[in-house]
Amino acid sequence: MAVLETLNAPSDIKNLKKPQLDELAAELRQKILETVSQNGGHLSSNLGIVEATIALHKVFDCPSDRIIFDVSHQSYAHKLLTGRYKSFSTLRKSGGVSGFSNPAESVFDPCYEGHCGTSISQALAFASADALAGRQNYTVAVVGDGAFTNGMIYEALNNCADKNLRLIILLNDNEMSISRNIGGFNKSLRRMRSSAGYFRVKHATQTVLRKIPLLGRAAIWLGRKIKNFIKDVLLKKNIFENLGLDYIGPVDGNDIKRTCSVLSEAKRRGTCCVVHVYTKKGMGYRPAEEEPAKYHSVPPFDPDKGLADGAGATFSSEFGKYINELAEKNEDICAITAAMSAGTGLSEFEKNYPDRFFDVGIAEEHAVTFGAGLSAAGKLPVCAIYSTFSQRVFDQLFQDVSLAGLHFVLALDRCGFVEGDGITHQGIYDYALFSILPGATVYSPATFAELNTSLKKAVCGTGLQIVRYPKGGEIAGEWEYSCGGDFAYTRGVQNCQKVIVTYGRIAANALPLVCGTVGIVRLVKAFPFNSEELSRLTESAKLVCLLEEGVYEGGMAQKLSAHFAERGICVKIRAVRGFVKHGELEELYAEHGLTASSIAEDLT
Repeated sequence: MAVLETLNAPSDIKNLKKPQLDELAAELRQKILETVSQNGGHLSSNLGIVEATIALHKVFDCPSDRIIFDVSHQSYAHKLLTGRYKSFSTLRKSGGVSGFSNPAESVFDPCYEGHCGTSISQALAFASADALAGRQNYTVAVVGDGAFTNGMIYEALNNCADKNLRLIILLNDNEMSISRNIGGFNKSLRRMRSSAGYFRVKHATQTVLRKIPLLGRAAIWLGRKIKNFIKDVLLKKNIFENLGLDYIGPVDGNDIKRTCSVLSEAKRRGTCCVVHVYTKKGMGYRPAEEEPAKYHSVPPFDPDKGLADGAGATFSSEFGKYINELAEKNEDICAITAAMSAGTGLSEFEKNYPDRFFDVGIAEEHAVTFGAGLSAAGKLPVCAIYSTFSQRVFDQLFQDVSLAGLHFVLALDRCGFVEGDGITHQGIYDYALFSILPGATVYSPATFAELNTSLKKAVCGTGLQIVRYPKGGEIAGEWEYSCGGDFAYTRGVQNCQKVIVTYGRIAANALPLVCGTVGIVRLVKAFPFNSEELSRLTESAKLVCLLEEGVYEGGMAQKLSAHFAERGICVKIRAVRGFVKHGELEELYAEHGLTASSIAEDLT
């Protein structure tokens, strides 16, 4: 029987010997590869952290000890070891195992984690609460090196210093975030890696000295004083020690025995300690080892053949193509990304215009304020961010862009429902959040041609220009246009007594309902509204259904309901109310009443 199948609880790992632990690591990798290749998900990050996860559960006692994974897209092995092995085949499926930490799913997931940089703040809070209550359990924050480009990490580290808390920060150093790591912190890690031999000698020496009766501990104390003096002179303190934290490492995080050893030492110290391990992203699956960024987040694929090249056109790839064309004609255009050059379609821009391409790391707030500075200096920033991560930049868009009246183009990828990724990653809030900013213009193209036109208008516009688009490809349908393409509508809509008013991809769900009495008006320019043209296109309507793949509060439906009510038109609304979990796109539409059959109910 497989070792993994014999585990009833993570505590069972403590009884396993090295051969069994190595076998367990291989089984975990195989199960992760098998499931992700069928369901899609995050692959290379999960393959790389298998041994470190086993070590964590061998050294600590979960769930009384807590393990908090930053972002948590690398928590698949943790899920397999904490009672979710039998249901793991449902990963990212509706009603199945979440692809991220989810406290509603398991007591072994202390909190929701979906965005980078939050884990140390959460872990510090748990450790502080334990100290106040006199509890003796430990909290571990597992943080990838890419997360250290996020400013919130340093805000939390600044509050960890000189505190006798049972808090351990496991720095998982695989030299990758999503795009390859950049910046000063990455250079600092490279310097720390070069001193690995020093730390191995240190631990070996302490082991020998502890065996000497009476004098052993005194010798360790004296040796530590001498060591610190020599280290300060020769190696200098690293960033964590300068912040007042203990630091151990780096060690091979794919070596279970060594990782257990350093975690046990950190546990014995009883103070806030950083344990630095280096791992190989994609380990155990050669294609992911060779191209870890390509295999970071994958759709279903054949593991024997690997990911297919030359996938069909998507909004992300078309955005990259169009922004390249615009940059060729306008030398002021600068592209900004937050460690997502490939994901946002900017890889070609990076190659063609390296001096005008800026990858700021996983630091969305900095990306926007940096872009605002470029705008103030006479450049035209185009900042590409996933919708879910743009939630972090409201203050920067308000104060640094809108208040300053600067021209700034925000390209929002993955808008609307994002299947599989789940509750922390839905792109349903950006319209409601950003449309309230004075001077903001929001475009929501549903075809590639509309994306091209919207980008051109945004580049030629003023103030905050937002172009939002979904994951994947364009919708089909025959559309007529008005107001320079700001409105798309179905033929004869002005004579229809029932009109669906919507924007973006969700219009595809309404197309089957179009007939002689039912038409669709789709807002390509989703905000602000051209009320006069909207009234003209709906002049015969007795009933209007406002349809939105976004939240109701602050959204298009709420904003427009008064416009139609004042004209004496019956208004019905279909929008998202509440949180959106993970599942297939059609399942999410059905759950939130956005399918064609649900929309039809409002038209009767």
